[in-house]
Parts: sequence; structure tokens; C-alpha cells
Amino acid sequence: MSARVVRAALTQTVNAYPGMPPTVADLPALATQLDAIRAANVAHHVALTKAAKAQGAQVVCFGELFPAPYFALRHDEFWVGLAEDVFDGPTVTTLKGLAKELGVILIAPIYEKTKDGKRFNTAVVIDEAGVVLGTYRKTHIPHGKNEQGQFLEGFFYDRSDGGNGPHVRNVSKNPFFPVWETSLGRLGVAICYDRHFEGVMSTLAREGAELVFSPAVTFGEKSHRMWHLEFQVDAARHNVFIGGSNRKGVEPPWNQPYFGESHFVGPNGVLQNLSTHPELVVADVDLSTLAKPDPSGWNLKRDLRRDIYSLAP
Repeated sequence: MSARVVRAALTQTVNAYPGMPPTVADLPALATQLDAIRAANVAHHVALTKAAKAQGAQVVCFGELFPAPYFALRHDEFWVGLAEDVFDGPTVTTLKGLAKELGVILIAPIYEKTKDGKRFNTAVVIDEAGVVLGTYRKTHIPHGKNEQGQFLEGFFYDRSDGGNGPHVRNVSKNPFFPVWETSLGRLGVAICYDRHFEGVMSTLAREGAELVFSPAVTFGEKSHRMWHLEFQVDAARHNVFIGGSNRKGVEPPWNQPYFGESHFVGPNGVLQNLSTHPELVVADVDLSTLAKPDPSGWNLKRDLRRDIYSLAP
């Protein structure tokens, strides 16, 4: 069987807006600067995409909520003003042109506002012709804290309602988990907290996904430890490739550290990072390996006892 090698890239960066205030008490002053914050981060990711393209990348996945700092550390309501339309808002309009200019597929997680005023944490998938293939809305929403900080996401957006259309070339029958047939292969998305739930990767794989992107903003000791376990287990168990993108660094004025460590894994382990850029991870993903016998001798799909588990058909 001939190789089907896709060169894929992930970003691992932090807020690029230079005008952040010195203290969290000063954050409300940013309410009049939201457009500038978005513009700075979009421009930063345009530059990162061009750097990834220069390294041969054919598909690039940005980090979760990439046009802004991670604002869910506190209840600062003015951030809802960043939410935008996922088909013709300012961020997607710029990225459609970029995808077409460079001939790359983009996965762009932004803050969505619908026509009826609902808000979601949403990844927009744009093909190399600049066409929006569709969106994935974050299915599971965390609201809690760990030893480092809070993540109050339920204050800012709702969990997915499955209303992710319209879609182009979606092969999935599950409205919550679209899978897009692209020139590179079948792509899916699972955002951050989604990765902890057992049905997410299994559903995406069952619906045909070959490469799943998981953009995240994650921190804390347990999250750090599981970041290197969950993707490897899911990739092996469900016979998929997974790319996990996490922020890397700190964002004033909260100064919450994000550990980064973005990476790609497949059924047979972690893939080599080929990137020469500190804010990018680049790997060659050979999708043809998914059709080959597992080197372990396992055949999990064949041997699964569906008659004794509470699994969807």
C-alpha cells in the first residue's frame, strides 16, 4: 500500500496583543480594545501559518480560542464582545483568504456568536480553496478550578447543541461530531475538555475520522500528566492520528502558565516534531498505516464485544 503522508502543523503560542494592562483589576479597560486584540492575534497566526507553509505544512490547526487571551480565568463579562460569526465574521474572512492564498487547510477555533445570540467555543474548518467546510462546537464545557487557577467556561458559552451546519463534505451521521472529507483525508475536531470523555474519539473514529485535531488551553498537574497519556491511548485504541495543541507560556496580567508540549500521536506512538519554529509543531502523518494490520497483532474493531457493552451501534 502506498503512503498517504500529510504534513500537519499545530500552533503553540500565547496572546500576541501588546497592550495588556499591568493588573487583573485593570482588565475592564480592555472592553474598548477587543477589535485590536483580535486583529493582533489573527495577524500573529497569519504569520505562523506562513511559517508552517514554508516548512511544507498542508494543514494547520490553531489553538483553542486563538484570537484572544484565555479569558475564562475570571468572570469578566466584557469578553463576550469578542464573539463573532463563524462564516463571515472578521476572523474567518481573513482566514478564508489566507487558506486560498497559501493552499492550506486551516482549523481555526474561535468564539462564536450565532444569529440568535447564542455563544459557543467553535472550531471553523476551512479548505485550501478558502471554503468553510463547517464547524465543530465544543461538546463538554468545564467549570471549576485546580491548584493553579480557575476555568469558568460555563459563564461564557454553552455546550454544543449539535447545530454545526451547514457542512460541506461531512461524512458523519452524528450531528455533534462532524468529519470532513478533504483532499488530505478525513478530519475531525475535539476541543480541549472533550478529550477526557470516552465517547468522543470513539465516535469520531467510528464516523470515519483519520486525523483528529484537539486544540486546547490546559494547565495544572493532573492535566499535564494526562496530556501525554490520553492521546496515545485513544490513538491506539481507536486507530486514529491525533494532534493536540496547547498554549505555551504566560499571558499578562493573569500570568497563568501554560505548559505547551503540543504533539502528534498515532496508533503506534508519538510522531517526530520536524518544526524549526518554537511556536509550531510539524509532523508527517502517514494515514496509510491506518489500513495496515496492527503490529501488536490486535484487532480491536473485530473483537469488540458489542453485545455486552452499552455502546451505540
